[in-house]
Amino acid sequence: MREGFVERKGKLAELDRSFDLKFWQAQTPQMRFQATWELIVHAWKVKGFNVHQLRLDRTVENFQRQLR
Repeated sequence: MREGFVERKGKLAELDRSFDLKFWQAQTPQMRFQATWELIVHAWKVKGFNVHQLRLDRTVENFQRQLR
């Protein structure tokens, strides 16, 4: 087995998501975000989009108390 890799072998019909859930829950939030971002960038490249235009959506809201 390669160092730093985790793998599970079996027939697809017999595998459930427990391995995936256990693996991702063991990762830090930063590692999950990094993996997600890599998939997004890859998908944009495959679709032919300019990856330099990617950014997170930013929403600004203003909360105020109602005057009584």
